[in-house]
Amino acid sequence: MTPDQAAAQTDDYVLTLSCPDKPGIVHAVSSFLFMTGCNIVDSQQFGDRDTGLFFMRVHFSAVEPVTLEKLRASFAAVGDTFQMDWRLHPAGEKMRVLLLVSKFGHCLNDLLFRTRIGALPVEIAAVVSNHTDFAELSASYGIPFHHIPVTADTKAEAEARLLRVVEDEEVELVVLARYMQVISDDLCKRLSGRIINIHHSFLPSFKGARPYHQAHARGVKVIGATAHYVTAELDEGPIIEQEVERVGHELTPQQLVAVGRDVECQALARAVKWHSERRVLLNGSRTVVFA
Repeated sequence: MTPDQAAAQTDDYVLTLSCPDKPGIVHAVSSFLFMTGCNIVDSQQFGDRDTGLFFMRVHFSAVEPVTLEKLRASFAAVGDTFQMDWRLHPAGEKMRVLLLVSKFGHCLNDLLFRTRIGALPVEIAAVVSNHTDFAELSASYGIPFHHIPVTADTKAEAEARLLRVVEDEEVELVVLARYMQVISDDLCKRLSGRIINIHHSFLPSFKGARPYHQAHARGVKVIGATAHYVTAELDEGPIIEQEVERVGHELTPQQLVAVGRDVECQALARAVKWHSERRVLLNGSRTVVFA
């Protein structure tokens, strides 16, 4: 690309796709981009021999002015030829995110701060909680706060209210930032591939209350956290990212909790960043992450 062409470059896009693996996919994609006057900035691909699927993420620039609608319409023929599940979005588009929290606010605070300083390419549409503890924190960032209480009798109504917030705010991603409510099967299906959770990686060894205290009693040597997509199977969804930290015998249960908070924040922030940059593709019960 010449300097003059670089100067004329105005629009960047990200194309993601998955399809049955067979020869010619990369050639077809690159040929399409060449024929439409686009320049590839970055390209990653992976062929899974176990599932027989091919995955690809391409960041490209349109040297000549072109609309997103025209690109999508013209790429449809390529997608149909290879039976692709594909998405095409502007690279600079900030994903609208809804944060859910209960009474532990470390992940919420971390995501709010990272977003404010530009470390996360997202727009936080609102915060939803079944408690009011973090209404002031949300307000300090100028983020709308919705208090939606949940009881056994009102769970269906609460989820209906939550879904209305998702729809009204045009939310693309829901993040359970230590939201301590089980999501119903119906809501999991409605938000499939669009809802991320964080939990400690002791599961399934230390289920239930006070997992870090249970871990301390067993003398664990590694603290961990897992960020994953939410499915109907509790804490069994496709894993996006994991973080670990070695710990020693001298740490108290309270110190283990503090270490756990840090690794939870790190794992969740990376998962949100990668998803919002459209680097995560679902591969059955697993994920392909082009980080």
